[in-house]
Amino acid sequence: MEVSTGKVILNVGGMRYETYLSTLQAFPGTKLWSLTEPQANTKHDHDPSTQEFFFDRSGRLFGQVLNYYSTKQLHCPAGVCESAFEEELDFWGLTGTQLAPCCWRGPQEEVHDTGIVDEQDNDQGLLIQEERRSGCQYARWRAKLWDLFEKPHSSKRATGLAVVSLLFTIAIIIILCEESKGFIKNITPNHTIESHHHHYYHHFFPSAYSYEVAPYLLHLELFFILCFTTEFFVRIMCCPDLKKFLKNPLNIADLLSLFPVYTELSLARPSQEPHPQESHPLVQWLGLCRIIYIIKLLKVLRLVETPLMLRVLPCMFKSILREILIFLLIFASEVLFFGTLCFYGELLSTNFKIGFRDIGEAFWWAVITLTTVGYGNLVPVSVTGQVIAACTALCGVLTIVVPVPIFLFSFKGCYDAAVIKERRKRKAMEAVTLLS
Repeated sequence: MEVSTGKVILNVGGMRYETYLSTLQAFPGTKLWSLTEPQANTKHDHDPSTQEFFFDRSGRLFGQVLNYYSTKQLHCPAGVCESAFEEELDFWGLTGTQLAPCCWRGPQEEVHDTGIVDEQDNDQGLLIQEERRSGCQYARWRAKLWDLFEKPHSSKRATGLAVVSLLFTIAIIIILCEESKGFIKNITPNHTIESHHHHYYHHFFPSAYSYEVAPYLLHLELFFILCFTTEFFVRIMCCPDLKKFLKNPLNIADLLSLFPVYTELSLARPSQEPHPQESHPLVQWLGLCRIIYIIKLLKVLRLVETPLMLRVLPCMFKSILREILIFLLIFASEVLFFGTLCFYGELLSTNFKIGFRDIGEAFWWAVITLTTVGYGNLVPVSVTGQVIAACTALCGVLTIVVPVPIFLFSFKGCYDAAVIKERRKRKAMEAVTLLS
């Protein structure tokens, strides 16, 4: 089609606009583009006397539509209902058009920057680009393996593999619980120590540890770890972006979960004993590291569509990071203030009894009192200390209540912005489907 150099006059809701026909040809297939066709005078409401095309629509919103044809950037006027603006875009044939980033609200821009909504689409796009560049069988198999391991809903095989991986994770957690029974503690009786100012109660405590576990548990755990190792390295080989893959917290957890068993096997003695009777401190630390197995349970979210609520949580915490740091600073100041105040308030009382051995215990008491937990293991015994404790509990309630609205408003803003982006993404996909 030849580019027209003439002008056209548009009367939209009583507001007159004059522009070049070449401007209206920017987006073929739209209503304004049809005004550049030869039979436009018969298709639309055209006044021969004034040479105007009349449209009974909002003149204010049309100004942004016409500006979009000139600048290729769509802006939404302030104070305009989103639904009304989308309806206007639908009328002019601009369904699914994205707003310019400057018109997105702050929380929505945060969601866009994190890329949590389009992450899988971006990965798949990288695989498709590589396949087109190489055109080899290996690249095609990489894309298929990536879908098999990372997209449970892509096929029945992928769903089955994800279910098996989840069952293996549950099984290895059960093994972890069974292995914990291998710690045998040499217990000494409880006793009480009394002093002039304190009553200390010491209950059972271990004087030494020995570790003995059934060999079949270690063999089963090794089998599952070998399966997880194979899965992890296959995913590394087929991932489209290795840097992005290694930044994923769940992938980091998968990698770290492989080390405890291999490290424990490297420390095993070649004797008949599966483990040394006197437990090596590293064995206890390796048992602690096995808590990563529980983190792997979060992969259950891959079997269902991740709720939008969970996907906006990183955005929410990122947007209120400054407020969180301020809250932690205030809370730490309150712990130091009330802990010190209550400790010396107890010392200055006329009662010989005191509820804390040192100021460190007073700080711990301040933490559990400000958070309204109140274990009861440490309590002030003097009247002065009890008055300070009442003030501490009241201050803790107020400190916790004040940040709650900040969390709620931030979450609501991020959630609404994510919903808007999901809706626009869905409309854009529908528009592409219609065009194809």
